[in-house]
Order: sequence, then C-alpha cells, then structure tokens
Amino acid sequence: MAEKAAFKRTCKLMGNRFELTVVSDNEAWANQKIDVGIAEIQRIERLLTTFSDDSETNRVNNNACIKPVKVSGETFDLIRRSIRISEITQGAFDITYGSIDKRLWNFDQNMTSLPDRETAKKMIRLINYRNVVLDAEKSTVYLREKGMRIGFGGIGKGYAAERAKQILREQGVESGVVNASGDLTAWGLQPNGRQWTVGIANPDLPEGVFSYMSITGLAVATSGNYEKFVMIDGKKYSHTINPRTGLPVTGIKSVTIITTNAEIADAMATPVMIMGIGTGLDMINQIKDIEAVIIDDHDRMYTSKNINIK
Repeated sequence: MAEKAAFKRTCKLMGNRFELTVVSDNEAWANQKIDVGIAEIQRIERLLTTFSDDSETNRVNNNACIKPVKVSGETFDLIRRSIRISEITQGAFDITYGSIDKRLWNFDQNMTSLPDRETAKKMIRLINYRNVVLDAEKSTVYLREKGMRIGFGGIGKGYAAERAKQILREQGVESGVVNASGDLTAWGLQPNGRQWTVGIANPDLPEGVFSYMSITGLAVATSGNYEKFVMIDGKKYSHTINPRTGLPVTGIKSVTIITTNAEIADAMATPVMIMGIGTGLDMINQIKDIEAVIIDDHDRMYTSKNINIK
C-alpha cells in the first residue's frame, strides 16, 4: 500500500497567496480535491470582490443612500456576522472601513508626516457599521450614507479558508491545511502522525519565525505592521488604521489569534492590534475558545491566559 504524503499547491486567489495541502496515499485523488478547494475560493472571490462591477459587494456600495440591495443568503450572513464582531470589538473591526478617504494614507516613501487629528477624523466620518441596515426577511443590505462602502478585507480570506476546509472535509479529506497568506486552518495529522507545526512570523524578519506551535483542528491568523509601514521622525507607523481616529496603530508589531474557525481568527487579529495590549487581551480572555499572542514594539510577548507557546 502506498505511503501517505502531503500534496500541496500554491496559487494566487483573492489577491493573496493561498496554499492548499491534502494528505493522501493517492496523488491524483489529492490533486482532484485541491481543485475542488480552489474552485470554492474562486467562487467566494467572485461574490465578495470590489474589483468587479457586478459583485454583490459593489452593488451594495453603488446603491449607498439610494436603496437596499438584495444579496444572497451567504453574503447577508457574512455581513451579519461582521456586524456582530464590530459590536464585540466596539467598532475596532468594521466592514465599512472601505469608506475611508483614500487620500489620507498612501504608506510610501513620500509620506513624511501624519495628518493632524482633525483631518484624520474628517476622512473617516463614513466608517460606521451602525449605518449598515439589514433586512433578514428580504435579504437586503442598505448603506445609510452617500459614499459609504463595505469591504471584506478583514474577514474574507479567513471565510474563504474556512469554506475550503469544509468542502475538502465533505470530499473525504481527513487531514489538510488551507493557508491564506498566513491565515490558516489545519485539521487531522501530518503523514508522520504528528500535529501540524505552525510558526508565528517574526515581525522583524517576516520570513523568519518568532515561535512555534503544534496544532490540529485549529485556525491561526496574524496581523502585523511588518508588511506595510512608514517611518516618520524615527517612529514606525503601521498601515493598520484605527477606524475611530483615522490614525495608525503604534506600540504593537503583531497579533496572532488562535481559535477553531479561520473566519473568526482573521476578523479578530486586527481589532486586537487596534484595541491595544491590555484591552485586547481582556476582550480575548472573556471569549470562549480563542487565544491571542501579541508582540510589542520592544519584542516583548504577551499572551491570553490559556496559551502554551514554545
């Protein structure tokens, strides 16, 4: 009998690098299953993208302050869950983040100063999840303010990874990993019978690893300031903007969330970064089955109460 192996494929989906891994003793079967997983992610991309005029997201955005737009049950439910996360995080997570005035931030070398607080505040005036009106009976979404936009940048990758995992499991894949640019979900065991090993990225060397964890049946997502930032007067400012102030987050290099669902892991990483170490960990410690690892600007590590890091 053929030995089990981990068959992998990497491709660009949703503007990100996705890697799908399937454990099997049959390469052709594994590749066929990977095709099914990729097709599911492509389907979700068509649903949620803002780069296509006829996507449900854009139809909602184009009718802001005009009329409610009927969307599929799937999109409706994702928006409803997003608003629930906004409530839990007191607005630190907000799918109306797309309403930010693009002139505010460009995060390139030409940026030499921060906008003043007043300007920043003006640029974010349309970010407000409370202005998303849902009608469950009609499955419609309405944005109250002209110019408002929703986007799934903070939750879409995790949702797609979670869906791909579900589809693969339904297809009989007992062990695998779906990795969406570092937001990943793993189930079953490696071919050697061990749990999957996940590295938490080193915020100073994104290709390097800060620490390792062994996981199965869990999802991990990391939000960090190491990918996009500017240096102004010797201080590092992250591309993560606080939706309540319009100003960049400082003090934290990265936040890693570990939980049972990739969508929730993805959606919770950035809010913890925005809320800060004390408030962020306090919130995480009050929610069941979710843990966090925070690395601050001085490379100190903080963890939620039930976590074990090597």
